[in-house]
Amino acid sequence: MASRLNPYLSFSGEAKQAMEFYKEVFGGTLTVNTYGSFGSETPPGYAEKIMHSMLETTSGFALMGADNPPGTEHKPGNNIAVSLSGDDPGELRGYWDMLSDGGTVAVPLEKQMWGDVFGMCTDKFGITWMVNISEQQT
Repeated sequence: MASRLNPYLSFSGEAKQAMEFYKEVFGGTLTVNTYGSFGSETPPGYAEKIMHSMLETTSGFALMGADNPPGTEHKPGNNIAVSLSGDDPGELRGYWDMLSDGGTVAVPLEKQMWGDVFGMCTDKFGITWMVNISEQQT
């Protein structure tokens, strides 16, 4: 298998709901492992929390996520965003519509000065997404 780089998102108890939401948005196969699924001692309240999950889509996307481990502070920041780009307006607008629904739009999805259609939003789980639709080459 070739090396690849995957976004890995951290959550404070809502990883399962978030990853299921992303599966609705992108489709694909979601694998979920809870802290309790490995049969070892599980910290109180963590049996059903997500230790690791991975969404792999037919478009080639891979997105990982988990609830923060016990004793780890969840500190969301503005130092990362997940970027989606391509030249299929229908597909990318569909992702945008679902990701921005219930979230906050920072930059509306519209034509920008560099010629592409671009938008930025933060979804209902606090994850920032950038969508860039390039003009199809003829």
